[in-house]
Amino acid sequence: MLILSRKTSESIVIDGRIHVKIVRVEGEVVKIGIEAPSDVPVHRQEIYEEIQRNNQQALVRPIGPLPKLVQPKNKTAAPSASPALKSARP
Repeated sequence: MLILSRKTSESIVIDGRIHVKIVRVEGEVVKIGIEAPSDVPVHRQEIYEEIQRNNQQALVRPIGPLPKLVQPKNKTAAPSASPALKSARP
């Protein structure tokens, strides 16, 4: 692990694409800003771990049988022709 010291408004650059800037220090809390390309996901550690747990559960969760489709009941009478077609016949 690389450990760096930075003051407010100072930053570091990762891979030339990710910029991490120290925005503010309030007591024991450090506020940082992160600029990264949209294709680079950025998450807090606890959120990242939750995503990983959910992905693992999705892989091992058994998939039950698919629900059966209910077929509509067929009417026994044949469909009648529309009135416009009846009057057009000779």
